[in-house]
Amino acid sequence: MENKFSEQLLALRVDANLSRAELAKKINVSVRLISYWENNKRECSFDMLIKIADIFSVSIDYLLGREDV
Repeated sequence: MENKFSEQLLALRVDANLSRAELAKKINVSVRLISYWENNKRECSFDMLIKIADIFSVSIDYLLGREDV
């Protein structure tokens, strides 16, 4: 199965008009980590998936590319 998380995260962040720095501050991680996630260089932990899903009001399945909004 193809990993869609990086694409979904980038699209959600851009649609919400949030910078990487703003998102990083909201979930208490580094800007570099956001960049790694968006460029598919690192995987996101389950705890972070929950935080990101809550911030953007989407399901974890959506973040992982398993369903549409």
